[in-house]
Amino acid sequence: MPSKKALVRRPGPRLAEGLVTHVERRGVDVDRATEQWEAYCEVLREHGWETVEVVPADDCPDSVFVEDTVVVYRNVALIARPGAESRRAETVGVEEAVAALGCSVNWVWEPGTLDGGDVLKIGDTVYVGRGGRTNAAGIQQLRATFEPLGARVAAVPVSKVLHLKSAVTALPDGTVLGHVPQVDAPSLFPRFLPVPEESGAHVVLLGGDRLLMAASAPKTAELFADLGYAPALVDIGEFEKLEGCVTCLSVRLRDLYS
Repeated sequence: MPSKKALVRRPGPRLAEGLVTHVERRGVDVDRATEQWEAYCEVLREHGWETVEVVPADDCPDSVFVEDTVVVYRNVALIARPGAESRRAETVGVEEAVAALGCSVNWVWEPGTLDGGDVLKIGDTVYVGRGGRTNAAGIQQLRATFEPLGARVAAVPVSKVLHLKSAVTALPDGTVLGHVPQVDAPSLFPRFLPVPEESGAHVVLLGGDRLLMAASAPKTAELFADLGYAPALVDIGEFEKLEGCVTCLSVRLRDLYS
């Protein structure tokens, strides 16, 4: 049976100091963000996911965005080397967590940089965004780690948003979703569905026809419901102020060995 574990990390007290690159800085209510994070985790659990809390990294403002610290394919974890130097200390606790879950652990080494938010897996195809946080050397190291396991790694440009998964994610059938003004090259994806809202491009696959998505994309939720999916909406407004989305707040581990 596929595993259903989700790594999460509680927001730290310095969350409001988190990095922003493509948006204007706005005030972040840390208490409200913590409430939203708890509600997000509860939605995961309600849909059968076991949440595994990574040890806090309170000195790292962006540490709640745990997805950026690791990429997992099958039972192999590649510990990222974030493109923002201030985020590199975030990986220590994540490395401990994936090792405890039985993953084989690999690392991205200098001069490579790789953020997990730049990696979109659809079956055995692994799309990697080449942009501000992930460089060519990081992509080469990801390819060397995962292609021997059967992955097909495809690099795509990212210039309009922070990460690839800020621009696109995918439905259970592999159709890639994106808000067209945020996507560099929609034609690179075999099946592409434009969505009417920026945050509507971000979905977490909960299993079956169920999709976790942000409450800030009601029109896209209606579109998905009309296509036969069951959206589960969660308010992540405080994290959206920091360019966060529903994918950033967890690492879903579906293929761990039992």
